Amino acid sequence: MDIQLIHQFIKNALAEDVGDGDHTSLSTIPAGTQGKAKLIIKEDGILAGMELAFEIFATVDPDLKVTVLLQDGVAVKVGDIGLTVSGSTHSILIAERLVLNCMQRMSGIATKTHRIVSLLEGTNTKILDTRKTTPGLRYLEKWAVRIGGGVNHRIGLYDMILIKDNHVDYAGGIANAITSAKKYLADHHKSLQIEIEVRNLEELSQVLAVGGVDRIMLDNFNFDTLKAAVKLIDGQFTTEASGGITEENVEEYAACGVDFISMGALTHSVKSLDISLKAF
Repeated sequence: MDIQLIHQFIKNALAEDVGDGDHTSLSTIPAGTQGKAKLIIKEDGILAGMELAFEIFATVDPDLKVTVLLQDGVAVKVGDIGLTVSGSTHSILIAERLVLNCMQRMSGIATKTHRIVSLLEGTNTKILDTRKTTPGLRYLEKWAVRIGGGVNHRIGLYDMILIKDNHVDYAGGIANAITSAKKYLADHHKSLQIEIEVRNLEELSQVLAVGGVDRIMLDNFNFDTLKAAVKLIDGQFTTEASGGITEENVEEYAACGVDFISMGALTHSVKSLDISLKAF
């Protein structure tokens, strides 16, 4: 966990939500009132965000006592209790929504990722996330993918060179794009992997002729063409399938022999897991 990044996120999120005060709690509950609450799981799935929840409570009020009962990554069922928290009721109520918003979304992502990872057991194919994340929440969403058993692709534009169709078109072709990328890395003394996206077997042939990349993304290939592409690559480069891949067809894509499958749906359209925080 990148604690500095997490603390900055919590600070920003609380500023957005609390403003100059939680006036509902301040106006209805006497100052100094103490209370307890429990995190209740209301839907089966994979739990994620517990470490983050602990940090949120501690940031809101270091005097809150949090007892963690379930760890990130465990399978949970309806009625399970994830944690209990006790202390200032004002503090508990300030933390409540941020804890739930984060945990519900992270658990939804972890649950979906885990389902897909389970489908691919027995294959050599791993599931990747993408940059199709919620602005400001990328770290949390990619963290949730890892909790669910998936693998993070690049975190942002800075930690990998990924040459996509627009880059190729603007650069004047595949050879130009790869050659320029390699020169850029040498000139700037950077050590980054290079991946290139291809849209058909003709573009793949061009990449194979040029070489100089670490991974080839096979974008929107049908099953027959994908199998042909993997055969052409013949282990020379790491392979990744992307585009149009769903929970329903992911096993067929894996059967084509690719090393990785990337799915934007892990993060961009996931259903949050139902979780609540209730006083007791």
